[in-house]
Amino acid sequence: MIIVFSKGRIKSISTKDEGFKRNAIGVFDSGVGGLTVFREILKALPNEDCFYLGDTARLPYGTKSKETVTTFAVKNTEFLVSLGIKFLVVACNTAASAGLETIEEKFDIPTIGVVLPGAEKAVKVTKNGKVGVIGTRSTIMSGAYKAEIANIDPDVQVFQQPCPLFVPLAEEGWTENEVAHLVAEEYLAEFSAHGVDTLILGCTHYPLLKKAIQQAVGYDVQLIDSALPIAWEVKKRLEKMGIEREENERKYKFFVTDDPENFVRVGEPFLGHNIDDVEHVDIVV
Repeated sequence: MIIVFSKGRIKSISTKDEGFKRNAIGVFDSGVGGLTVFREILKALPNEDCFYLGDTARLPYGTKSKETVTTFAVKNTEFLVSLGIKFLVVACNTAASAGLETIEEKFDIPTIGVVLPGAEKAVKVTKNGKVGVIGTRSTIMSGAYKAEIANIDPDVQVFQQPCPLFVPLAEEGWTENEVAHLVAEEYLAEFSAHGVDTLILGCTHYPLLKKAIQQAVGYDVQLIDSALPIAWEVKKRLEKMGIEREENERKYKFFVTDDPENFVRVGEPFLGHNIDDVEHVDIVV
């Protein structure tokens, strides 16, 4: 029996037998952006099997209502749980902002979203207590980062800005050209006026635009990519629960709900190496 603390509540997770340790880590995102998180999890946990689900049939999530995104998130979780996972990572900022609490209530599986680790890192590194957050419209409207930061340190000021065009730019590979730099300058100009010294990249697509974003906000601003802190948080939690794998010939697999070929083409730059073994699955909502 594993005891999991979630949002102040205690949930008991039945492992049934030692075979539970051998189950995979499940990761889902609306598309390819979560591969930046998946990449860091593979690095931090080299002995763990990992499954990635990209809900490419229903992207983008960032333009949809909270209720719709929550429904998608629950269905994605159902699919990954059906594969026999031992830990779930919601690697989509929009889905984590909208549906994480519902997932935690519906499923007895240890779960983490990308919002909390990013918020914790930002509070830790800011020197003047002024933090910026960029993300999809849904993520920014949810106020999830602002709420998490307030819980950690209510004295930190938070300034937010939706940047919806960053997602198609990243997927098109237009990450360092003139268009990317002009869009970044337009979106991010206000952060300088606020004196922000730390900026959370509140969408998993945005790390591909780091150069343009950094130039737009200035090199004295610390950029926070949630991928690395969430990977190490997963590692820490697996160790604390005693379900990490010490030795294993690790395998990982990709599932998509539409167009596997495009997922491979667009996703490989996010993952940083070739994507093999992609399976198309139907997830009925």
